Amino acid sequence: MEYIIINDKDNVAVALTDLTAGSRIESPNGTVVLKEDIMRGHKVTLCDLKEGDNVIKYGNPIGHVITDVAAGCHIHVQNIKTNLGDLLEYEYHPELSPEPVTVQKKNAVFQGYVRKNGKVGVRNEIWIVPTVGCVNSIATKLSEINRAKLHGNAEDIVAFPHPYGCSQMGDDQENTRTILADLINHPNAGAVLVLGLGCENSNIEVLKKYIGDVDTERVRFLQCQDVEDELAAASEIIEELIDIISEDKREGVSADKLIIGMKCGGSDGLSGITANPTVGLFSDKLIGEGGTTILTEVPEMFGAETLLMNRCESKEVFDKTVALINNFKEYFIKNNQTIYENPSPGNKKGGISTLEDKSLGCTQKSGSAKVSGVLEYGERVEKSGLNLLSAPGNDLVAATALAASGAQIVLFTTGRGTPFASPVPTVKISTNSPLAGKKDNWIDFNCGVLVDGEDKDKLADEFFEYVLKVASGEKVRHEVMGYRDMAIFKNGVTL
Repeated sequence: MEYIIINDKDNVAVALTDLTAGSRIESPNGTVVLKEDIMRGHKVTLCDLKEGDNVIKYGNPIGHVITDVAAGCHIHVQNIKTNLGDLLEYEYHPELSPEPVTVQKKNAVFQGYVRKNGKVGVRNEIWIVPTVGCVNSIATKLSEINRAKLHGNAEDIVAFPHPYGCSQMGDDQENTRTILADLINHPNAGAVLVLGLGCENSNIEVLKKYIGDVDTERVRFLQCQDVEDELAAASEIIEELIDIISEDKREGVSADKLIIGMKCGGSDGLSGITANPTVGLFSDKLIGEGGTTILTEVPEMFGAETLLMNRCESKEVFDKTVALINNFKEYFIKNNQTIYENPSPGNKKGGISTLEDKSLGCTQKSGSAKVSGVLEYGERVEKSGLNLLSAPGNDLVAATALAASGAQIVLFTTGRGTPFASPVPTVKISTNSPLAGKKDNWIDFNCGVLVDGEDKDKLADEFFEYVLKVASGEKVRHEVMGYRDMAIFKNGVTL
């Protein structure tokens, strides 16, 4: 395949490989001869467009042209402008949403760690969670000096340094406490050492109110100012935790216990054509098994939000989705920022022209299921099915938010590539084969083969089985490399 016309309503085609001037595209309205070279992932007009006309992709407007553009020409940032404005009024029209794709339930099973509270982990690690950035170096050092002591089914020791926990106020401080508590309660952690300093705002005693009831055998606390040698005292605790979780065993668990986060970054013009739709099919399949998926990065829903709103299972969920969108727009306005200042330079280089272009591709990850729940930042998922989560588009912040909400795995589609990780296994899914070939130390699964004619349903089945393998213990690239990251949403002043 050299190009694709995604929807019959589209007045642009997308190049699936570099196309040269003089090449021909067969459109529903006849043959179009390219007047200029078109790079892979970029768009070409299928008809003459007059200034002000909408550019249609995915069957929806992605902006309007700011000058006359002839058929066969490159349509991109030089001649297209977003249609987006500020706050909007929305109406609930579920009748406009197509019915979800019917999937056959396979009673899929993975090998997981069932915790005492009924939650299921896909990893059995010791997590060291600092209450404040002042003890970051100690936490990192502890993970390094104790990793050689691992045995049995104790899989790793991971520290999660961050710059917060003190000098914060209001919602900003609440964000930190909530996310740290979420991580401490995450089922991928077979045991946790909460490492405090002693004089911070979010000290151990304060944080315990957010953590709630825990298994005191597996969640331990150490305040560094209270002991003479914090490394020795903490290492003694870690050795005890290793012995405890080393006895844990994987067992067969229904896929309905899986909670999978969905995120994209470094997107290109193929993201909404290859990788994101594959993740969308995965989401439909997992939800068909009774499982849960979470879609986030709210600013990258702008321009496609009505498609999600009309898929809400009830008026109550619709109202929460409207609040999700408008609250994030008000966050931009409050900080005197342009709501549609997106896509990034890398997105544009890859062929994405406007935020609508990016968002309509981004939301392909949600598949076709009804939206069953809407989550505040840091809120843990309770309802199975497709959930929307309030978090920004930033890769590290959004992926951490997905983990904090309960995702055991994050699926991350990318057209540019990135080595980053999150607190949980973060599967990197390439939109194009050149990236997968060049950065096979970053990429876990290649959806670029769809351009070469691979059947989309067959690839989705392969991807579903791959995710089950990851859930059962197969390491993804960043785990093999020893990379692990976390980032908390900064939203306020620093004292």
